[in-house]
Amino acid sequence: MRIVIVWWDLTASRQTIDSLRHFLRDEAIERFASTPGLRLKFWISDRATNRWGAVMLWESADAAAAVAALPNRAAHLIGYPPTQVAAFDVEATVEGCFEVAALAGRGLVWEG
Repeated sequence: MRIVIVWWDLTASRQTIDSLRHFLRDEAIERFASTPGLRLKFWISDRATNRWGAVMLWESADAAAAVAALPNRAAHLIGYPPTQVAAFDVEATVEGCFEVAALAGRGLVWEG
């Protein structure tokens, strides 16, 4: 398994965290729901530093590399590639005790 983390510093972009939430709701979430090899993706933001990004858990390094080679709609909207990209091997996974079984449909994008 492979983890990929991407961050954009939005300072030089016309996009904002709020406008990118619309992008998530209108197209990105549905598109990524059918991405081969993607186990989990969550989008992240930090208003204090004006950063936007994502963390993706892939079944394999090959699956992550295959998608990385495709055009990136977020980069197109933001106007430039991610400011930071990091990829790591996954040593282990575990799921803790939780009350809400499904992760899909959760997050700030659904609250606004």
